[in-house]
Amino acid sequence: MSQNIVENKVSQQYGKVYLVGAGPGDPGLITLKGKGLLQCADVVVYDALVSPPILDMINPEAEHIHAGKRRGRHSKKQDEITQILIEKAKEHAIIVRLKGGDPFVFGRGGEEMEDLVKMGIPVEVVPGVTSGIAAPAYAGIPLTHRNYSSSVTFVTGHEAAGKYRPEVNWKAIAVGSETLVIYMGVHNLTHITSELIAAGRTPETPIALIRWGTRPEQEELIGQLDTIVQQVETTGFEAPAIAVIGEVVHLCQILPHCLPSVEGR
Repeated sequence: MSQNIVENKVSQQYGKVYLVGAGPGDPGLITLKGKGLLQCADVVVYDALVSPPILDMINPEAEHIHAGKRRGRHSKKQDEITQILIEKAKEHAIIVRLKGGDPFVFGRGGEEMEDLVKMGIPVEVVPGVTSGIAAPAYAGIPLTHRNYSSSVTFVTGHEAAGKYRPEVNWKAIAVGSETLVIYMGVHNLTHITSELIAAGRTPETPIALIRWGTRPEQEELIGQLDTIVQQVETTGFEAPAIAVIGEVVHLCQILPHCLPSVEGR
């Protein structure tokens, strides 16, 4: 337990909430600071996509609260999660809000931090490795490459009302970067691919879908914008997955794939 964490535990009149990024799944990708907080937390409120090896790092005496947050499955509402954090901060010294990937990259961490600050609750963010970077890397896909791509755009493919912006300007995004990384896009893949082609991306543009990136069960589906929807239907490929679009996808054929760490198992 680091000195500053010990000092927080004894000197804070009210508990402190840490928004901790768990990374995409490989337990070796969580930060040292994040791991240290899990080991001395009083309460951990975690999302559904946090991998079991990361959950195994949590202090066994800590209260574990499952917050859900996965499409199509029962989960606590956002205001309910925030209220839990506020109530636990009144009772305990170290509260960890454990979120998959990075809290500030399509993780609603900014919203939660705003609400906590308004209530006068001390809060700190601990960044994590986002799946949009880690999953392609483990699949042998560099997002930038001097011969293929000098720009990357990260965008959400989940446009449900009340989540993120209800409309994404796919026309602008299609021509704005050589490489596109789309989070939560499998369920809207038909719409996304048709919009990108209509906006100027060639139908032959390569696309990779990476499911459970950095975990032992990672799998990839490689295709083109005009074929990938049919491939998903044929193979039964499902979310959660990251989509990578651009010429860099070709490199997955020749570059080695990473293997997940066994740390924490």
